[in-house]
Amino acid sequence: MSAPSRRERLRTAAVSEIKDGARRLLVTGGIEAVSLRAIARDMGMTAPAIYRYFPSLEALIAGLAGDLYDELRHTVETARDAAGPEPAGKLLAMCRAMRRWAVEHPAEFTLIFGSPVPGVVAFAEQCADADHPGARFGAAFLGPFVALTRGATLRVPPPEAVQQHLAGHLAPLFARHGDLPVEVAYAFLSAWARLYGLVAMEVFGHLAWAVDDPEALFETELAAMLAQLAPDHSGDALPPGAARH
Repeated sequence: MSAPSRRERLRTAAVSEIKDGARRLLVTGGIEAVSLRAIARDMGMTAPAIYRYFPSLEALIAGLAGDLYDELRHTVETARDAAGPEPAGKLLAMCRAMRRWAVEHPAEFTLIFGSPVPGVVAFAEQCADADHPGARFGAAFLGPFVALTRGATLRVPPPEAVQQHLAGHLAPLFARHGDLPVEVAYAFLSAWARLYGLVAMEVFGHLAWAVDDPEALFETELAAMLAQLAPDHSGDALPPGAARH
């Protein structure tokens, strides 16, 4: 493969600078502050010039969302790879890494996991594609999850009930893992909803009425989730108040 030309390198650098500018505006002022005009002003260029790189603000937001998913996936994969060989340890490390990233990057988390905004709506609708950044992020959890639950007796509704109500609606998961038992697919989605709910409630400030230490609640829920998925590994989760960093 030939090296990128100077023109290609300049274009790549400009695209990165535009995305960096969009992210700074997102962090300092929320999604409402992100505009092509503001980015162009910060870069010392005209707003129409940005259209050479992105056809619209929505396209830029979608590109930024993809980068954020990739950054978060890299974060959880790094935690997974450093956690040792046991799937329970890997999964716990990934969950904790996701929470830390979200708490440290609330504006970015809100963009990709909060209420859909123009640019993210169409982007999210493509998530069933296995090459989509969001799909790649979710798939990173699936390997350790399947390894953890293999041979375990899952505490889920009867398989026939799951089959009746959900089997026809799990096409994205089955498309990538055709041999995934329906009860495992259900357990994965249930665990994901639990993880996302905890993290989102903390990031959006919806736990202050109930707890003064969201991390302690998070660790308690991780232990409970692990006990449901693989009782033999439930001791791998730390007790409340002993959160890992």
